Amino acid sequence: MTRYLAAILLGVALLVTACGPAGTPTLSAADVEGTAVAAAWTVVAATQQAMPTATPVPPSATASPTPPPTFTPFAAPTLSTPSPQPAVQASGTDNCLHPLNMGEAGPTHRVRAENNSGGTINLSLNLWTPNLFAQCGALSWSGKPPGWKEIIMLPGGSWFAYAWIQLKGGKSAEHGNSFTIGYGSDDLIVLDIRADKILAHYP
Repeated sequence: MTRYLAAILLGVALLVTACGPAGTPTLSAADVEGTAVAAAWTVVAATQQAMPTATPVPPSATASPTPPPTFTPFAAPTLSTPSPQPAVQASGTDNCLHPLNMGEAGPTHRVRAENNSGGTINLSLNLWTPNLFAQCGALSWSGKPPGWKEIIMLPGGSWFAYAWIQLKGGKSAEHGNSFTIGYGSDDLIVLDIRADKILAHYP
Protein backbone atom coordinates (compact mmCIF):
# COMPACT_ATOMS: atom_id res chain seq x y z
CA MET A 1 0.00 0.00 0.00
CA THR A 2 2.82 2.31 0.74
CA ARG A 3 4.02 1.68 -2.82
CA TYR A 4 0.60 2.63 -4.25
CA LEU A 5 0.46 5.80 -2.15
CA ALA A 6 3.87 6.89 -3.35
CA ALA A 7 2.84 6.37 -6.96
CA ILE A 8 -0.34 8.43 -6.46
CA LEU A 9 1.57 11.26 -4.79
CA LEU A 10 4.09 11.27 -7.64
CA GLY A 11 1.30 11.55 -10.21
CA VAL A 12 -0.38 14.38 -8.32
CA ALA A 13 2.94 16.22 -8.10
CA LEU A 14 3.49 15.87 -11.85
CA LEU A 15 -0.04 17.07 -12.54
CA VAL A 16 0.35 20.14 -10.33
CA THR A 17 3.69 20.98 -11.94
CA ALA A 18 2.23 20.69 -15.44
CA CYS A 19 -0.65 23.06 -14.65
CA GLY A 20 1.48 25.74 -12.98
CA PRO A 21 2.43 29.07 -14.68
CA ALA A 22 5.05 28.86 -17.41
CA GLY A 23 8.46 30.43 -16.78
CA THR A 24 9.25 33.81 -18.39
CA PRO A 25 11.49 33.36 -21.49
CA THR A 26 14.62 35.48 -21.59
CA LEU A 27 15.80 37.64 -24.59
CA SER A 28 19.36 37.90 -25.70
CA ALA A 29 21.13 41.30 -25.67
CA ALA A 30 20.98 41.41 -29.50
CA ASP A 31 17.21 40.80 -29.47
CA VAL A 32 16.69 43.58 -26.90
CA GLU A 33 18.75 46.06 -29.00
CA GLY A 34 16.92 45.13 -32.19
CA THR A 35 13.54 45.56 -30.55
CA ALA A 36 14.49 48.99 -29.14
CA VAL A 37 15.76 50.23 -32.50
CA ALA A 38 12.61 49.02 -34.28
CA ALA A 39 10.45 50.76 -31.69
CA ALA A 40 12.43 53.98 -32.04
CA TRP A 41 12.01 54.04 -35.84
CA THR A 42 8.29 53.38 -35.42
CA VAL A 43 8.03 56.46 -33.17
CA VAL A 44 10.01 58.57 -35.64
CA ALA A 45 7.77 57.48 -38.49
CA ALA A 46 4.63 58.24 -36.51
CA THR A 47 5.99 61.68 -35.57
CA GLN A 48 6.80 62.50 -39.18
CA GLN A 49 3.29 61.54 -40.27
CA ALA A 50 1.77 63.71 -37.56
CA MET A 51 3.82 66.77 -38.52
CA PRO A 52 2.23 69.13 -41.07
CA THR A 53 3.86 69.02 -44.47
CA ALA A 54 5.88 72.07 -45.36
CA THR A 55 4.39 74.05 -48.22
CA PRO A 56 7.15 75.01 -50.65
CA VAL A 57 7.66 78.74 -50.97
CA PRO A 58 7.03 79.89 -54.55
CA PRO A 59 10.16 81.24 -56.23
CA SER A 60 10.52 84.99 -56.28
CA ALA A 61 10.07 86.74 -59.61
CA THR A 62 13.28 87.68 -61.40
CA ALA A 63 13.75 90.44 -63.83
CA SER A 64 14.07 89.38 -67.28
CA PRO A 65 14.12 91.08 -70.50
CA THR A 66 10.66 91.72 -71.77
CA PRO A 67 9.86 92.21 -75.42
CA PRO A 68 9.09 95.75 -76.49
CA PRO A 69 5.48 96.60 -75.71
CA THR A 70 2.93 97.48 -78.28
CA PHE A 71 3.25 101.08 -79.29
CA THR A 72 0.26 103.18 -78.40
CA PRO A 73 1.19 106.75 -79.24
CA PHE A 74 0.69 109.36 -76.54
CA ALA A 75 -0.13 112.04 -79.09
CA ALA A 76 0.31 112.25 -82.81
CA PRO A 77 3.42 114.34 -83.37
CA THR A 78 3.33 116.84 -86.20
CA LEU A 79 5.76 116.64 -89.08
CA SER A 80 8.63 119.07 -88.87
CA THR A 81 7.98 120.25 -92.44
CA PRO A 82 4.57 120.74 -94.04
CA SER A 83 3.57 117.76 -96.14
CA PRO A 84 0.40 116.18 -97.47
CA GLN A 85 -1.30 113.39 -95.60
CA PRO A 86 -0.41 109.82 -96.55
CA ALA A 87 -2.18 108.70 -99.69
CA VAL A 88 -3.00 105.33 -98.11
CA GLN A 89 -4.01 104.93 -94.49
CA ALA A 90 -3.48 101.78 -92.45
CA SER A 91 -6.70 99.89 -92.07
CA GLY A 92 -8.08 96.57 -90.90
CA THR A 93 -5.46 94.48 -89.14
CA ASP A 94 -2.58 96.67 -90.35
CA ASN A 95 -1.84 98.45 -87.09
CA CYS A 96 1.84 99.21 -87.83
CA LEU A 97 2.98 96.58 -85.31
CA HIS A 98 5.06 94.61 -87.80
CA PRO A 99 8.54 94.89 -89.33
CA LEU A 100 8.96 98.01 -91.41
CA ASN A 101 9.24 97.53 -95.17
CA MET A 102 12.34 99.68 -95.67
CA GLY A 103 12.39 99.04 -99.41
CA GLU A 104 9.15 100.94 -99.96
CA ALA A 105 9.25 103.47 -97.11
CA GLY A 106 10.88 106.25 -99.10
CA PRO A 107 14.12 108.23 -98.82
CA THR A 108 16.02 107.75 -95.57
CA HIS A 109 17.47 110.19 -93.08
CA ARG A 110 20.52 109.85 -90.79
CA VAL A 111 19.79 109.12 -87.13
CA ARG A 112 22.61 108.32 -84.70
CA ALA A 113 21.51 106.08 -81.82
CA GLU A 114 23.70 106.44 -78.74
CA ASN A 115 23.59 104.26 -75.63
CA ASN A 116 24.56 106.70 -72.87
CA SER A 117 22.59 104.85 -70.18
CA GLY A 118 25.49 102.96 -68.63
CA GLY A 119 23.61 99.68 -69.14
CA THR A 120 22.70 97.23 -71.87
CA ILE A 121 19.72 98.24 -73.99
CA ASN A 122 17.09 96.73 -76.22
CA LEU A 123 15.89 99.43 -78.60
CA SER A 124 12.78 99.51 -80.74
CA LEU A 125 11.89 102.25 -83.22
CA ASN A 126 8.33 102.33 -84.51
CA LEU A 127 7.06 104.32 -87.47
CA TRP A 128 3.65 104.22 -85.83
CA THR A 129 1.52 105.77 -88.57
CA PRO A 130 1.79 105.41 -92.36
CA ASN A 131 4.16 107.94 -93.89
CA LEU A 132 3.94 109.62 -97.31
CA PHE A 133 4.78 106.27 -98.91
CA ALA A 134 2.00 104.47 -97.03
CA GLN A 135 4.48 102.48 -94.93
CA CYS A 136 4.69 101.94 -91.18
CA GLY A 137 6.23 99.35 -88.87
CA ALA A 138 9.07 98.71 -86.44
CA LEU A 139 12.83 98.15 -86.35
CA SER A 140 14.69 96.77 -83.33
CA TRP A 141 18.16 96.22 -81.85
CA SER A 142 18.93 94.04 -78.82
CA GLY A 143 21.77 93.61 -76.35
CA LYS A 144 23.57 96.84 -77.22
CA PRO A 145 26.30 97.56 -74.63
CA PRO A 146 27.11 100.85 -72.91
CA GLY A 147 28.73 103.32 -75.29
CA TRP A 148 27.13 101.78 -78.39
CA LYS A 149 26.68 104.24 -81.26
CA GLU A 150 25.28 103.53 -84.69
CA ILE A 151 24.09 105.54 -87.66
CA ILE A 152 20.62 104.30 -88.62
CA MET A 153 19.00 105.31 -91.88
CA LEU A 154 15.30 105.94 -91.23
CA PRO A 155 12.57 107.08 -93.62
CA GLY A 156 10.58 110.22 -92.93
CA GLY A 157 7.53 110.15 -90.73
CA SER A 158 6.34 110.04 -87.13
CA TRP A 159 8.47 107.79 -84.92
CA PHE A 160 8.34 106.45 -81.38
CA ALA A 161 11.52 105.23 -79.66
CA TYR A 162 11.35 102.73 -76.80
CA ALA A 163 14.31 101.40 -74.81
CA TRP A 164 14.43 98.69 -72.16
CA ILE A 165 17.64 99.19 -70.15
CA GLN A 166 19.37 96.60 -67.96
CA LEU A 167 21.39 98.60 -65.44
CA LYS A 168 24.05 97.53 -62.96
CA GLY A 169 22.97 95.80 -59.77
CA GLY A 170 20.08 94.01 -61.46
CA LYS A 171 18.06 97.19 -61.90
CA SER A 172 16.20 98.00 -65.08
CA ALA A 173 14.46 100.98 -66.63
CA GLU A 174 12.12 101.64 -69.53
CA HIS A 175 11.77 104.90 -71.42
CA GLY A 176 10.09 106.15 -74.57
CA ASN A 177 9.90 109.30 -76.62
CA SER A 178 8.44 110.42 -79.94
CA PHE A 179 10.24 112.31 -82.68
CA THR A 180 9.61 113.32 -86.26
CA ILE A 181 11.83 112.96 -89.30
CA GLY A 182 11.05 115.60 -91.88
CA TYR A 183 10.98 114.92 -95.62
CA GLY A 184 13.88 116.35 -97.58
CA SER A 185 15.92 117.31 -94.51
CA ASP A 186 19.51 116.12 -94.24
CA ASP A 187 20.28 117.23 -90.68
CA LEU A 188 21.61 114.50 -88.39
CA ILE A 189 19.28 113.59 -85.53
CA VAL A 190 20.81 112.15 -82.34
CA LEU A 191 18.76 109.63 -80.40
CA ASP A 192 20.32 109.96 -76.94
CA ILE A 193 19.34 107.00 -74.73
CA ARG A 194 20.04 107.73 -71.06
CA ALA A 195 19.29 105.88 -67.84
CA ASP A 196 16.40 108.20 -67.02
CA LYS A 197 15.07 109.27 -70.45
CA ILE A 198 15.44 109.31 -74.22
CA LEU A 199 16.23 112.55 -76.02
CA ALA A 200 15.96 113.25 -79.75
CA HIS A 201 17.92 116.34 -80.79
CA TYR A 202 20.33 117.79 -83.28
CA PRO A 203 24.03 117.56 -82.35
